[in-house]
Amino acid sequence: MSNVEPQAPGWVVDLPNEEATVALGALIAEELRRGDLVALSGELGAGKTALARAVVRALAEDPDLEVPSPTFTILQTYDAPAGPVVHADFYRLSSADELAEIGFAEAADAGIALVEWPERAAAALPPTRLEVRLALDAATGHRSATLAGHGAFAPRLARAQAIHGLLTRSGWLDAERAPLAGDASSRAYERLVRPSGAQAILMISPRRPDGPPVRRGKPYSAIAKLAESVHAFVAMDRGLRALDLSAPRLYGEDLAAGLLLLEDLGNEGVLDADGPIPERYAEATRLLARLHATQLPNILPVGDGEDHVLPSYDLEAFQIEAELLLDWYMPHVAGQQPSGSARAEFVNLWLETLAELVEAPTTWTLRDYHSPNLLWLPEREGIQRIGLLDFQDAVLGPPAYDVVSLLQDARTTVPGDLELKLLGLYARERKGADPAFDMAALARAYAIAGAQRATKILGIFARLDRRDGKPQYLAHLPRIERQLARNLAHPALTRLKSWYETHLPGLAAAA
Repeated sequence: MSNVEPQAPGWVVDLPNEEATVALGALIAEELRRGDLVALSGELGAGKTALARAVVRALAEDPDLEVPSPTFTILQTYDAPAGPVVHADFYRLSSADELAEIGFAEAADAGIALVEWPERAAAALPPTRLEVRLALDAATGHRSATLAGHGAFAPRLARAQAIHGLLTRSGWLDAERAPLAGDASSRAYERLVRPSGAQAILMISPRRPDGPPVRRGKPYSAIAKLAESVHAFVAMDRGLRALDLSAPRLYGEDLAAGLLLLEDLGNEGVLDADGPIPERYAEATRLLARLHATQLPNILPVGDGEDHVLPSYDLEAFQIEAELLLDWYMPHVAGQQPSGSARAEFVNLWLETLAELVEAPTTWTLRDYHSPNLLWLPEREGIQRIGLLDFQDAVLGPPAYDVVSLLQDARTTVPGDLELKLLGLYARERKGADPAFDMAALARAYAIAGAQRATKILGIFARLDRRDGKPQYLAHLPRIERQLARNLAHPALTRLKSWYETHLPGLAAAA
């Protein structure tokens, strides 16, 4: 494909040859899913059937599939991994009423529909659809296609256009794209593989829309200091790489669309079938000790004169996270609603406990520094062997928070002896860099941060099950409950432990 540029009222693509048509068909197929309809319009000879054929072959993953024109059959159905594909031609219809006789609606609803001459039955078209108008330039002999999204397809087409533009500018348009399994976030990732074998990661993270106001007119994300765009990721990525840490290199970006093209750090993590690999966890611990012993800026460049200011992990952010336990875990897992007095006591005790955490010296707190976001890069040396992911929500917070995040992993069990050994390793590394480092203060902060984090995650995992339909996270609750109970045993949390013993006795005794 060549000469692709956005033009009102749609996205205009020049199709100088068959290869360009095949490429456009593959691009369209990439965006289609069950229930979608593509309306292909244009005069005779404009190339509607040729483009439909390219889309069908791409969906069927068969470049040699026979796809004849359905002019006389009206409907032709093909099997594809995404579901049945219906190729229809409305040219011979006299009205939309005839579609009921051939069962078009039922066939289209069951899969993906490609319709030539859609104007012959415009009343039958759904409001959400992709419209492709093809035209032939008699002077040049080139065809062109103008793509326009209607209804919910409009933002999907805009994203596809932005991705195409980014891959074109970055030299990755020839890459095969394969989605990667996600976790609990709303971001999507794809692995790109070029014919040469080179690989990259496409991160799709459009700006986060504001949720409903939950406190003082502010949404949860703003109070909890969650990143709303990829700007924070880009800034932190460049900041970490400036420290010679292994954050992925940026190959290309479209900040407005929330798209990043990143170095592929591979699939090798810090776990094996038995859980944490001690050597790798030790290196991840040393990385934190090195980071926390470094004087770090609180303003980082994004690019083009734009900066990102790291927000503070303040009392309000810590508190609203802890309250997720009351809002989600208690009613949906423990089966009880907290009374007004129980909620008030919980809030006041946590505010009192967290005050010392907030008032202590701060560092970059990556917040999601745990096994799903750590990769092992054996070809590198030292702490550069730890590949870093998912740091866009970084804040200025207590050093102990990321140490807890690593050593009290919510998704895998870190054996108690390994946790103590690595906590000691962290303390020795910090003490070696600063003889005044207070190990007792670390232990206290570790317990407080661990209790807050476990409390928060119990609420998040209950919410993922109840609100988002992801029950697989409930399997981790016993582990997190045990972590919370162990942290509550620290003397700094005596009064909070009493609250849990009174209102959630099973949690306080879970250790």
